[in-house]
Amino acid sequence: MTHPAHDAVTLAEIWRGPFLESAHLGHAVVCDDSGQIVHAWGNPDAVVLPRSSSKMIQALPLIESGAAAAHNLTPEHLALACASHQGATIHSEKVGAWMDHLGLGDDDFRCGPQPSRDDDVRDAMIRAHETPCRIHNNCSGKHAGFLTLAKHLGAGPEYVDPSHPVQTAALEAFERMTDETSPGFGIDGCSAPNHACTLHGMARAMAKYAIAPDDSPQGQLRNAMAQHPDLVAGERRACTRLIRAMGGRAAIKTGAEGYFIAILPDQKLGVALKIIDGATRASECAIAQILVKLGALDPDHPEALAYTNGPIHNFAGLHTGYLRAAPTLI
Repeated sequence: MTHPAHDAVTLAEIWRGPFLESAHLGHAVVCDDSGQIVHAWGNPDAVVLPRSSSKMIQALPLIESGAAAAHNLTPEHLALACASHQGATIHSEKVGAWMDHLGLGDDDFRCGPQPSRDDDVRDAMIRAHETPCRIHNNCSGKHAGFLTLAKHLGAGPEYVDPSHPVQTAALEAFERMTDETSPGFGIDGCSAPNHACTLHGMARAMAKYAIAPDDSPQGQLRNAMAQHPDLVAGERRACTRLIRAMGGRAAIKTGAEGYFIAILPDQKLGVALKIIDGATRASECAIAQILVKLGALDPDHPEALAYTNGPIHNFAGLHTGYLRAAPTLI
């Protein structure tokens, strides 16, 4: 297997005064509605783990199986199933109500406990000497979806086991959407298998979501993400900010270690990108510039400028440099 850094190109840069101080290399691919590549930077055939950027594929069996309809799941539930939320009250309360509806509790999750990434919730829990729970895990919505599917299938409680029916269904959906046979998987931060594919395969999958009818399983997940950006991530997070900046006309999703996808229905395009060093600041910058390039994001929108040409300030408030998209993306 080719090393993922092979043929990577610069996608984001740090400038301090007149000096290029740092550069982030990676790969990015844009596919059209036929699955063909219309733009590529770096190596489209680089095989990497999409991490949480694949959650809308992992959630596909939830709808296709009939589990979502059987349990009266709403677009809010579907958005949470695709989310990497920050454990704010809006997230934990909605996931908690979902679990109550299933007759399940925190111990049924197989993701680990995670401190809330919401400052107010985290600080309040510290003051109250409360221990973080699994429901605060950024993947608890995805796991609530897994548990819903497991209950619908009458399957056992160890739903993150690669041989469990939930995970075999997720793999089947992943390979069907990417049109690839995955070479394998790694265990994600939430303990579930995360399957690898090429950047081309993931962009091709996202293009399928982009052109899917609204009432299709793919269309329902895409629209849930676009309509509920507050549930997909949270306040001050790039996914939420950029979906809002695009007026809810598109869905984007980050993944750990510098991955990002975009689903662009108006343009009938899918996007996948990976920053080789795993830097989130670079993946956010690169995806924002690609959204601008493809006409999905107004280049003069404050949120676009914040990510594509973001000023860097020091502790004294002095403007010391910029995080900028690389010229190759412009």
